[in-house]
Amino acid sequence: MRRLTRTVAAAALATALALVGGCSSDSDKSESSGGTGGALEKVTYLTSFGNFGRDSYAWVAKDKGFFKEAGFDVDIKPGQGTGSVIQTITGGQADFGPIDLTGGILQLGNGQAKDFVAVAAIQQRTMAAIVTVEGKNIATPKDLEGKKLADTPTSVVRNLFPTYARLAGIDNSKVTWVNGEAQGLIGMLGSGSVDGIGQFVVGQPTVEVVTKKKPVVLPYSNVMQDLYGNALITSTKIAKEKPEMVKKFTAALLKGLEYALEHPDEAGEILKKNVPAAVPAASAAELRLMAAYVRSSNSGTAIGTLDSGRVAKSIALLQGAGALKQNLTPDQIINFDLAPKA
Repeated sequence: MRRLTRTVAAAALATALALVGGCSSDSDKSESSGGTGGALEKVTYLTSFGNFGRDSYAWVAKDKGFFKEAGFDVDIKPGQGTGSVIQTITGGQADFGPIDLTGGILQLGNGQAKDFVAVAAIQQRTMAAIVTVEGKNIATPKDLEGKKLADTPTSVVRNLFPTYARLAGIDNSKVTWVNGEAQGLIGMLGSGSVDGIGQFVVGQPTVEVVTKKKPVVLPYSNVMQDLYGNALITSTKIAKEKPEMVKKFTAALLKGLEYALEHPDEAGEILKKNVPAAVPAASAAELRLMAAYVRSSNSGTAIGTLDSGRVAKSIALLQGAGALKQNLTPDQIINFDLAPKA
């Protein structure tokens, strides 16, 4: 979820923590046969937002052979936030990718996107947040008034901000937003060109390494507790025509997620192997922070479950805040037949 001068962007990349725009690694070979002896089905997968540690589980699923075992040859590409991921998948340039579920509800409920469905939860609670650093005189949401924030135009953090502002007592008209690219956001914060950025709470280790300053985080979950975090989506076309394929891919990806959370250091090294600009320690730290968001007391024991009642509460919260132009039901955005069962 986050423009810079070329110099600053290059500096951010040089720190090896900015998101890199790589596709599959050179070691990514197209296999001729899967575990069942048949040809592997080619799939294009988008990360949620570049190639931070929080998205390393896809690389883990590929590196550990989980995708291959399920019959897939997966090309992993860096996403650019919720809106962009939806557009790319519904446009047919990718098959799967995680989006912030609340962002997806906003896109669907305001007529900005259609023809996609969520098939699994990645995080049971939203990780959306405004992240700044010490020295910016920001300690509470109200302190954001008069400040300049940066994010990508399609980021859920940015698009959900008016609702967050209303619930947190912020005068939204007093907050200035500027555009940034995913790979440049933390560099913008570090250079001092903005006071804060849209980020996920797990971005703290990366922000600290790049900016050399202690992060200050304002989580959206403090005022919006029922919201899910990221959810895996696909197009309604794929969900309808290839339901078993969706189930197999989802299971392989979630297997990678569970492995990454159980072995964060190894996951960080796997990400580094595929994305040279990644820093393993920061990636592992992100995964450790993310673990608490992937499982929750009301999600059952299985990773990836989605609850219709909670989704309905999220929709009601957004409707109550005046953030949705259209009425929605959980079934319009979630395919519960394809989602993992609690």
